[in-house]
Amino acid sequence: MSIGDVEKPQRPQRRDAREHREKIIAAAQSEFASGGADASLEKIARSAGVAIGTLYRHFPTRLDLLAAAFEPRLQGFLDGADSSLRGRDPWDAFVFYLDNLLSVQAGDRGFNDFLSRRFPASAEIELIHDRMCRQIDDVLTRAQEAGSVRPDIALADIVNLIWSNGRMIDATSITAPGAWRRQLHLMLDAYRVEAAHSLPEPPMTDAQLYDAMVRLSEAR
Repeated sequence: MSIGDVEKPQRPQRRDAREHREKIIAAAQSEFASGGADASLEKIARSAGVAIGTLYRHFPTRLDLLAAAFEPRLQGFLDGADSSLRGRDPWDAFVFYLDNLLSVQAGDRGFNDFLSRRFPASAEIELIHDRMCRQIDDVLTRAQEAGSVRPDIALADIVNLIWSNGRMIDATSITAPGAWRRQLHLMLDAYRVEAAHSLPEPPMTDAQLYDAMVRLSEAR
């Protein structure tokens, strides 16, 4: 092998490039929080103090920027939930998990959008969404096996709750920012075994649920 064939080590990212990236992510988190996942990328660039071309050099697509802005936060939520649920009574764990998840959703419109949709173009985001669905399913199954939650509740019903909560947050965030919690606890009563009545429609299958979440993403 000649000297010219030796693979050159990658140069570390320049400090100003790292700073630009960090500023863009911080601005995106702020703009997405107030304007949702479809917030203006031009406005994000202005807030970060960079040209729009600089934003696109770091994040070629909106999806790349969404992942950088929200994936660490969702990962942190899931890690925190894993530790905080240990040792809790199954019903208490179920209530705690949903209250915590919807509370995070209520405080950030972009995170709300990120939770509510699926993004098949990003394998990275899909993996973390899969983990969230498994975590919800585990909490739900534990409560059902303990006889606390009616057995006909499925993952799709919890995602429906996330969707409906998102719409309620949009409608009430200024005039009644805590209204979502009342609705959650009304729904929790409906999930209890003792409240069970037969339902006229089965829950969506996993495939139907996934397709619906993808359609939400494509519709924006």
